[in-house]
Amino acid sequence: MGYLLNTGGEEIGRSVELVEVFSLFREPPVQNKSILLLAVAATSLISMSASAAVIASWSMATAIPAATTGTSYNYGAADSGDLASGTMLSSGHAAAATTYSTPAGNGSTYSLSSNNWAIGDYYQVSVSTIGYSGVSISWDQTRSSTGPATFDAVMSVDGGANWTTILAGYSVIQAGLAGTNTTSWSTVTSQAAFTLTAVAGAAADEQANVLFRLRSTVTTTAAGTNRIDNFIVSTVPAPGAIALLGLAGLIGRRRR
Repeated sequence: MGYLLNTGGEEIGRSVELVEVFSLFREPPVQNKSILLLAVAATSLISMSASAAVIASWSMATAIPAATTGTSYNYGAADSGDLASGTMLSSGHAAAATTYSTPAGNGSTYSLSSNNWAIGDYYQVSVSTIGYSGVSISWDQTRSSTGPATFDAVMSVDGGANWTTILAGYSVIQAGLAGTNTTSWSTVTSQAAFTLTAVAGAAADEQANVLFRLRSTVTTTAAGTNRIDNFIVSTVPAPGAIALLGLAGLIGRRRR
């Protein structure tokens, strides 16, 4: 293995260096192997629980028939998500003359659009959150030059009897307006400037039915339109799961 039997300080020094080098290739102790396997397993399991999950998502893949009017319109169920079945995206207006249409979305084929906006008119999503906590919503929204510019995002867990505001008085950008650094919506370009988010809070956890409503706070001219796209109900990783991921990383470093 070296020169331990030779005389002279130089040969002894070389042998010590060789021993140190070869020691790097030795198998780790069984205890360290066990700790490593535990860290790997814990990281895998915790990563799954810490990942965000999409409960329901509407990409507006379906066109609305021409000349669809009325005080309400049910667009349909989510086209993807863990709990997409039984969901519903709808709209409600005071004016019977309200027209619903599906112009180009924010990087997708269609969006849900309507006119004749008055205070309290809305877009709404109905979804179950059974089995999920840490719920949040995100969506893309824009307006015409005369469309409603201010909305509240509200939530109900009792069928609409009571509402909780989760995002108050948010502004809707007019696509292509000077100074907004945006362009008109199209089927090919997705613009992050139009994306809004809101956290539902603990009241939305494990509920058989949650209503999320984007509610206009202003009245506009009859021709003014507002449209939404890419409405997503999802969960966010729990803080405890994030902390455990960090702990698993420390275990992995400790065995080295």
